[in-house]
Amino acid sequence: MSDRCEHEPLLRLLFSGAPASGLRRLLDSHATAQAAIAAGARDWASHGLAAPACNAIRTPDVAALRNAADWLQAPGHHLLGWRDADYPPLLRRIGSPPAMLFVAGDPARLWRPAVAIVGSRTATAGGCANAGQFARQLANAGFCIASGLAAGIDAAAHSATLEAGGVTVAVLGTGPDIAYPTRHQTLLERIAATGAVVSEHPPGTGPLRQHFPSRNRILAGLSLGTLVIEAALRSGALITARQAADAGREVFALPGSIHNPMARGCHHLIREGAALVESAQEVIDVLSPSVLELARALRGELDSVPIQPLAALPAPHQDNANYNRLWPALGHDPTGMDELEERTGLTVAELSAMLLTLELEGRVVAEHGRYCRIGG
Repeated sequence: MSDRCEHEPLLRLLFSGAPASGLRRLLDSHATAQAAIAAGARDWASHGLAAPACNAIRTPDVAALRNAADWLQAPGHHLLGWRDADYPPLLRRIGSPPAMLFVAGDPARLWRPAVAIVGSRTATAGGCANAGQFARQLANAGFCIASGLAAGIDAAAHSATLEAGGVTVAVLGTGPDIAYPTRHQTLLERIAATGAVVSEHPPGTGPLRQHFPSRNRILAGLSLGTLVIEAALRSGALITARQAADAGREVFALPGSIHNPMARGCHHLIREGAALVESAQEVIDVLSPSVLELARALRGELDSVPIQPLAALPAPHQDNANYNRLWPALGHDPTGMDELEERTGLTVAELSAMLLTLELEGRVVAEHGRYCRIGG
């Protein structure tokens, strides 16, 4: 995660109100956020920041900075800047990724292959049951379940994943500390304890209508595929599905009764080319090649070792020094990420990518954020 000395300059940039595209360009041009701040107004303007944003960087809202900084002091609270090594790689690939993310929980969860499960806030009992069934089966297959913490389908997917002992990520249109609806505060805390809660908005940000469509692009961008279960024709779930398709991700829709208005959005998606699915296995079958591609991409960020068949690996990646540091650090007893980081000297980003590929190869099992190896 970003060094704490980077928090203050990152927050100054965020609170300037500059668009994410300009902030990304500015951060890409400097080694650190501190260096970007030190570059001065002429440099900021050259990267597309307007005069009001430049003025806000020079004279920031001290109270807003202090509130965000106080939130970041708590255990498990993180700020990922655009150039941070732990910034989720899939999210980098969308057309308009956020310049920074607030995360409550484990940022490594954002690297896992995920399926977004979305749908109506006023879902039927059958729709919620379907969401729970798909979430449990996909979680048991090793997928992270991402959703938006909303009522209805979102809450059913999050809750079922937690009950199954799986990993779930909530992407919010509020600050990372604000549950919407408010009755989901306990659910938010449960997700943060074992998964991750993500927002591009600073702590204390309330539920503003305009934030939710942009929230949906993050949800779609973190996921290999989006599954829509019950949605009206005018639904935020359809926005998420469209943004997933725009990002080149898979879109799935569950058909329903022609008499159910909450099925019309799904039928519309199917007519537009979304895959009609009736079981979680169909989703798994379609996404399996994408999971392997993600594993290859993550490994490519660390080394050039190609994926090999399990039988061809008597010991994990014998020709790679980082894997040889990780393997002895893993035991047959579950070990947390913090301890692995301390034992190996590797970063969370490096560990996350290697653990994911080892898990996909059947050499490592992950439970409740702790890892242990299988076999010798």
